[in-house]
Amino acid sequence: MERTAHTATASPDAWTLSDGHAGNVRQATALAVALGYTAAQDWSLRPRAPWRWTAPRKLWGCTYAFGRDFAAALHAPPALAIGCGRQAALATRLLRERGSRAVQILDPRLDPKHWDLIIAPEHDDLRGDNVITLLGSLHPVDDAWLAQAREDFSVLSPLPQPRTALLLGGPSKHVDLDATTFAKQLARLEAALLREGGSLMLTTSRRTPVAWREQVRQRFATVPGVRWFGANGNTTDDDNPYPGMLAWADRIVCTPDSVNMLSEACATHAPVYVLDPTRTRGRLRSFNDSLLALGRTRALDDTLASFAVEPLRETARVAAEVRARLGL
Repeated sequence: MERTAHTATASPDAWTLSDGHAGNVRQATALAVALGYTAAQDWSLRPRAPWRWTAPRKLWGCTYAFGRDFAAALHAPPALAIGCGRQAALATRLLRERGSRAVQILDPRLDPKHWDLIIAPEHDDLRGDNVITLLGSLHPVDDAWLAQAREDFSVLSPLPQPRTALLLGGPSKHVDLDATTFAKQLARLEAALLREGGSLMLTTSRRTPVAWREQVRQRFATVPGVRWFGANGNTTDDDNPYPGMLAWADRIVCTPDSVNMLSEACATHAPVYVLDPTRTRGRLRSFNDSLLALGRTRALDDTLASFAVEPLRETARVAAEVRARLGL
């Protein structure tokens, strides 16, 4: 069980809680900041067995599910607890029983009555009097964030236009994006870049297969731009120029597998093209279909033509609703 703070001085008024996975941390932090808790105390939970198997359901002794530090901290709960993910849902449930207002992000797979508010993406199909729905995920991307990213990554400014950002995730049980399909999609992008010129800004994720990384290395070796293939012995995740890519991109191309990545790409002013969104299934397919229906994304084609977009930003709206419902 680890405890960290977003800033040097942690606020006792709000905690963010997650399993430490980047996407969950990012959503909880984004909501806390949007609510004005810029120094919320961050808990990265390391659940123990058997509680990690049954969270957010309560078993005997579950106050010690996250270790002695968290068990002791329960005696001085914050005014507001913001959790993201199933493990955090047990923590926020315990905190609510001790007086905190509890906001849980993502469907906890349990009756929403155990929390003050649930924030769930529309594709989760969760509804209720204390459920706030949104299209996509919570994140910090807005005009101020993009302006700061342009300043922080001004090194990308001289890249020739159009600047294409390629955001790669990876296949999963909900995405049937095989090597052959991936190669065909890359060929379309390559043809557009050869035809129009410009530059390519590429970033991968931990889920990007090694074979995919090698394909893009070879196929775009002569295209000017920047490439980031993940942390290794010489770099860290902090070196990832992803924020700058979003900020400087004239257009964005991304895989269809990550709700967080798609949500952040769609929060920019750039057109977003998706590598074969029809390869997704279930709730992820519903999300991709919603973006296509709104005209915010298009399936990758041979033209990569620019199209008018309205940035999709839900965080400020959700924060305003949370503030109103909880009287913050």
